[in-house]
Amino acid sequence: MRIASVLAFLCLLSPVRAAERVMTLREAVDLAARQNPDVVLARLEEQRAALGIQAVREPGLPRLFVGSGLAYSSGMPMSIEGSTPAVVQARAVRTLWNRPQGYHAAQARESARGAAAAAAAAREDAALRVASLFLDLERAVRQAEAVQRQVEHLQKIEAAARLRAEEGRDAPIEARRAALETARARLRLQQLASQRRAASMALAAALGLDPSEEIVPAREERPAPPLPLEEDASVAEALRDDPEIRRLEAEIAARHLEARSWRAMRLPRIDLVAQYGLLAKFNNYEKFFNRFERHNGQLGASIQIPIFSSSQDEARASQAEIEARRLRTQLQDLRRRIESDTRAAWQKVRDAEAARELARMDLDLAREQVSSVLAQVEEGRASLRQLEQARFEEQERWILYYNAVYDLELARLELMRRTHALLASLP
Repeated sequence: MRIASVLAFLCLLSPVRAAERVMTLREAVDLAARQNPDVVLARLEEQRAALGIQAVREPGLPRLFVGSGLAYSSGMPMSIEGSTPAVVQARAVRTLWNRPQGYHAAQARESARGAAAAAAAAREDAALRVASLFLDLERAVRQAEAVQRQVEHLQKIEAAARLRAEEGRDAPIEARRAALETARARLRLQQLASQRRAASMALAAALGLDPSEEIVPAREERPAPPLPLEEDASVAEALRDDPEIRRLEAEIAARHLEARSWRAMRLPRIDLVAQYGLLAKFNNYEKFFNRFERHNGQLGASIQIPIFSSSQDEARASQAEIEARRLRTQLQDLRRRIESDTRAAWQKVRDAEAARELARMDLDLAREQVSSVLAQVEEGRASLRQLEQARFEEQERWILYYNAVYDLELARLELMRRTHALLASLP
């Protein structure tokens, strides 16, 4: 009867929710990899960078232009935008040598490689964030269950204190103190319900879902992710496969190629050109030329040689090199931070393991205390109030144990993120 009343109380505390969605940690991370907003944006940027390669790459087939320079001539035929008047004009151009364009294509490939690395980093960051939010929600649910049991024990203690006060065996203040403890536990339960709702909304937003959709963590026993064998090996792994390092390296290479492309503007450009023109007699070609030919074709090369180099090109090249040096400084700093953060993650795991073991020992002691008091109650040497108080303390130790388990699991996931094994390590 009391359990039903507590559940009804929880329903009154919580607003009307949408249908619940039960999912495991693995399902949440997989969903984030598909529709997390940051991941989606990074994937679009990766696609845009990949298309940028095609935008600057020299096409395999020559560029073909077909049109008309149709005009009526009075006197000698003159040019229409650089071409003789013609009924039909066709022009095909194929670049044979354009060094700046080649550097632009190589720069686009490096930018695409950097965008792919950024997308990989976004997926790993989203996986860690969703896993952390999932653990927050799971901890709030477990703590709420423990506090709910505490409310039940405190209600029994309050009833016993009220009865003893009515019988005159205790002062009335003891009953009021017991009622205060019960009210404090109910407030704690209400706060945990709010925390659970906030954690569910944050997780839904990170998964790209409607924030009003209630997410319920599935009851599962997750094995601990396999940790690297040695700290130094994990540092080397973090430095070797870090996507942010790959992104900066690609950006540095792109800036060097940009500088080379600007300096290559002084080099010649050679294009293969083919032209065709269909001429008409009303343009007076027969009057001013010895022979009129209706169909005309031409095949040759267009060679452009810059005579004077531009100081602007050199300035832009210097700007690109300065940007490359800035990125290289960031890369060196990033390597130092990755090594430091990875070692700190190792230490955090060791500290969390020690704290979890201490919380487990404290919980075992509290459970033994409940068994001891229960035996004393059966022998008549302890009261039911003492038993409920011991059970209340046991639930408090469960809450501390849940916190220690949460800290350890989160520390392990953070270490897996540092070594880029988070997605593979989840069960």
